[in-house]
Amino acid sequence: MAPRAQTVALSSDWAPPGSVKGAPGEEWLGQHEALEKLNMQAILSASTGQEQLLLELLVSHAKVPILIEELISVEIWKHKVFPVLCQLEDFKPKSTFPIYLVLHHEASIINLLETVFFHKEICESAEDTILDLIDYSHRKLTLLVARSANGEFPAHEKLLPDDLASASSMQELRKQAEVMEFEISLRALSVLRFITDQVDSLPLSALTRMLNTHNLPCLLVELLEHCPWSRREAGKLKKFENGAWHVVPPEDHVKMTKLDGQVWIALYNLLLSPECQRKYNLNGFNKSQLLKLRAFLTDVLIDQLPNLVEMQRFLSHLAVTEPGPPKKDLILEQVPVIRDRIAQENAGKWQAIAKHQVKHMFSPSEDELKGLACRWAQTYNLDVMEALAPEKPKCGLCGLEATKRCSRCQNEWYCKRACQVQHWQKHKKACNLMADALKKIQEELKVQP
Repeated sequence: MAPRAQTVALSSDWAPPGSVKGAPGEEWLGQHEALEKLNMQAILSASTGQEQLLLELLVSHAKVPILIEELISVEIWKHKVFPVLCQLEDFKPKSTFPIYLVLHHEASIINLLETVFFHKEICESAEDTILDLIDYSHRKLTLLVARSANGEFPAHEKLLPDDLASASSMQELRKQAEVMEFEISLRALSVLRFITDQVDSLPLSALTRMLNTHNLPCLLVELLEHCPWSRREAGKLKKFENGAWHVVPPEDHVKMTKLDGQVWIALYNLLLSPECQRKYNLNGFNKSQLLKLRAFLTDVLIDQLPNLVEMQRFLSHLAVTEPGPPKKDLILEQVPVIRDRIAQENAGKWQAIAKHQVKHMFSPSEDELKGLACRWAQTYNLDVMEALAPEKPKCGLCGLEATKRCSRCQNEWYCKRACQVQHWQKHKKACNLMADALKKIQEELKVQP
């Protein structure tokens, strides 16, 4: 079956981008292509409620630890090798698309993890690498808070084909990398929230790392204070949702966004779980930080997330409680190893890695670029996505098996024209969004529709 083919394709016997001898080549491109298809499979399966087969395959083939290691490998590549590429004076690529693929690889992995980490069995299958994922999410959120505190918001402008081929394309690519970093950080927030959902089944070291090593409750309070996904521009409130900034109408200013909800649920899990309360050190500083949450807990907010009533009670009790003595539990704590291992193996080699990859991957010929564009056009081909779907499409109006697809967005299905006409007013907005997205993909890949 298609899901099995894509899952098994993510083998572990490949050299990550941070390796000198393993510079991304044909094998790495195949891995990225399989990952993109797996991503589409996960989204399709989740949308139809039939993700169980995919979850079983990810768990039985032990792919989650591989994905986490690959995620951290690309993160290191982005921080250590990519800046060197941008500073090489004699490196003027005809197209930066191959480099963009490596940058996008991190976004693809975190997107997949966000989709599947909702499920307990996926979280548990990460085993010891859950510590590495917690550290990864902490790094992303810390950087997100710092940039937001400094008023740094990425300009969300997608690169066009002309940008990727211009003389200043490396500078433009750096801007795009900042945009991707922002979106990756927000997805890391969702992954972290899903991890906190499983506090009762996490290893003891994972709880210690979240609560005491990184003090995630206080970091989440800072996220709510600075709210990086919300900003004012020209007197209008804008919020970041579904990959773009949107102007919020006045009547929706107090409406909770999905990202607000993720922070509150993570705080709820970390502060109200009995095991977390036993381990968390509620000293004077932590108490003062957590009590800042009371200002956010309005009646309007609690109406949208009623469970926060318990949080309100917890904070009221905390306010009249004296800070406790420091916790002195003596434990042998596991530590994450992936990032340190990769960094140590390649210490002092980053310049050599960059030059090696410039020669072997990032200077393709015109024919190779065309082949790469066609290859990715096939990856995102709607017929391929349809083939990955677990069942036949249903009519968007009546629910019967459908054979006709909307010619504009290529996304909605109908059993007959009468259903399409009747459904148009409801489908119109989604159709416009999907059609615009398809147009952008075709422009970025330089593929004619």
